[in-house]
Amino acid sequence: MNTERLTELAHRHGVATSYVGWDEETHDVSAETLVAVLTALDVPADSPEEIEESIREVDERPWREFVPAVTVVTEGGGNTFWVHVPHGNLVKVWIATEDGRDVAPEQLDAWVDPREIDGALVGRATFAIPDDLEPGYHQIKALDLDDSTASSAPLIVTPRRLHTADRLLGQQRWGLAVQLYSIRSADSWGVGDFADLTGICEVAGSAYGADFVQVNPLHAAQPHPPIEASPYLPVTRRFLNPIYIRVTDIPELDGLSKSQRKWLDKLARGFMGENTATDRIRRNKSYRAKLEALELIYGVPLSPARKTALREFRKREGKGLKRFATWCALAERYDADDPRWQDKFLDPTYLKKKRRKLARRIDFHIWLQWICDEQLATAAHAAESAGMSVGVMADLAVGVGRHSADAWALGHVLASGATVGAPPDGFNQQGQGWDQPPWHPRRLAEAGYEPYRDMIRTVLRHAGGVRVDHILGLFRLWWIPDGMGPAGGTYVHYDSEALIGILALEAQRADAVVVGEDLGVFEPTVQDTLRERGILGTSILWFEQDRQAAIAPERYRELCLTSVTTHDLPPTSGYLAGDHIALRARLGLLETGEEAERERNERERDAVLELAYERGLLSRDTPLSEPEVVDALYAVIAHTPSVLLSVALVDAVGERRIQNQPGTSAEQYPNWCIPLANADGEVVLVEDLVSSVRFRQLVDVLNENGVPGAAPR
Repeated sequence: MNTERLTELAHRHGVATSYVGWDEETHDVSAETLVAVLTALDVPADSPEEIEESIREVDERPWREFVPAVTVVTEGGGNTFWVHVPHGNLVKVWIATEDGRDVAPEQLDAWVDPREIDGALVGRATFAIPDDLEPGYHQIKALDLDDSTASSAPLIVTPRRLHTADRLLGQQRWGLAVQLYSIRSADSWGVGDFADLTGICEVAGSAYGADFVQVNPLHAAQPHPPIEASPYLPVTRRFLNPIYIRVTDIPELDGLSKSQRKWLDKLARGFMGENTATDRIRRNKSYRAKLEALELIYGVPLSPARKTALREFRKREGKGLKRFATWCALAERYDADDPRWQDKFLDPTYLKKKRRKLARRIDFHIWLQWICDEQLATAAHAAESAGMSVGVMADLAVGVGRHSADAWALGHVLASGATVGAPPDGFNQQGQGWDQPPWHPRRLAEAGYEPYRDMIRTVLRHAGGVRVDHILGLFRLWWIPDGMGPAGGTYVHYDSEALIGILALEAQRADAVVVGEDLGVFEPTVQDTLRERGILGTSILWFEQDRQAAIAPERYRELCLTSVTTHDLPPTSGYLAGDHIALRARLGLLETGEEAERERNERERDAVLELAYERGLLSRDTPLSEPEVVDALYAVIAHTPSVLLSVALVDAVGERRIQNQPGTSAEQYPNWCIPLANADGEVVLVEDLVSSVRFRQLVDVLNENGVPGAAPR
């Protein structure tokens, strides 16, 4: 095989042939990986002949398009697009704007030699996009005046900068980072829910002066038990997980009979023990009981006003909602992990029959999403009423499971033959495989990015902000070909201008702040691009180090969300003790020995602690308690210029246990199943937060170190 031509083909499709790893060394990608990734991109590359044909195809593809499948530009001057017609034909071109106007673009005097495509000569005409065209979703329309051929394709104009970031400048704000499932109240059913989120927003905002509550992804899991514990491996990123519904807050509850209410009350009482259990979150038990109750309440007729509200919800969410509800109804009856049924139900005729048969069940799952939407809206309103300037900050996961609702409904824009993950790094030296199919760059563009923008729009509907997990994936993603381990993958590049631009457009329309989790190995231009577009970056105190020492807090980025820890690390007290090193060693995740890892971890830990000593936040002369050290570290981040500070709820109550150890299964560690407890191992409920001495102490530290919002309103 001609390695040089394979390399050229890979570059043409944005496939990296080498990369710089966490060790700062350049790693070459094997030919086997390149061929496998190209195959997943629908690019034949198994032989020299296929490689040559694929190179020719990538050159000729644009010339076969009358107008580009999609044109995404940043607002302002200098943007152009082209159309292709048989050489010599006359063409009429106009832009149909989102607000209903027709705008004639100027044809530029930009001669391009015609090209022979499939035996015919094709010409190119270039047009300028008007400089004053507003950000939005427009259409390029073209008519060949010689043969009456017409075409239309999306023109997406994105904002140069997200204005929501600018209003944060000049004042530091803090918020609470919460794993919602882990914190219950007396009325929960063993799992934190939307009503608990409402209570957390009220307490954090009114009692402590927080400006946002940052939650784990609330994306939907499987429609019936057993369900996936990880919020980062959902079945869809667009819709919500009904496990978070507070059953007793549904208005139709009043329509149940006396005996039905008695049964429901008994069911609820059965979770009193679960709410105070500190060993494990039992999602399946909770969801099974909730589904029984929800099916009962679903049978209560809606009032005229409620019928109207449901109808409007269905109309707003459109075909995507119906497709998701259909998948849920099918997945209840068939093995969702068996791709054979997914293929079978892609047959439109067969699917139509199934939809008729499952109509009531499909309607039930639509109803569940409506209830989720209403209860999340209530939490968002509580955040606003509590004086929060940002409110609920949603979390957008990287992707979905391989045999998920999105994989079924959006398979036409997802790649097969590869999944997403991460290369080896200092925190998982074997790399990570997330078993998530990636967006197919070309197919997603050909779909006008519609699935992507619909997802973002829905996630932002009741959010004042969104944290985009691994936002680096909008620039490049680590693809792992099927049958290879994480270390056998490579990066595939995406049209970041389009993906970041659409994200900014949807956030601007939702008046929401965007935080990009830009941790790990990334290209030098990534952080500059995010900053220029008004998207906040992410800093974790433990990670902000150079070769000599921990980075001084004054050198942190301003447009940034900064925290001491993250959900993929232990709570701060556990990190200080090296709990994560002990766990990784026990699970065999260390390529180096435990002793060497502890030495490295202690050097990095001590470098951070030195910042606190240097600034007088810790005393070298007196013994220090664990809470005092944690408080000092939060004082360090309060000295940064970062506009948003994130306080982990686990740190605010003294929890030490690890929520998630990346790269492990449920058999290895109970990821995402640890209930919230304090330093003494006692359960912490939502009702306990307002009187928590530890919480107040930590907030006072922020206040004493200049964070203006860290006080009751």
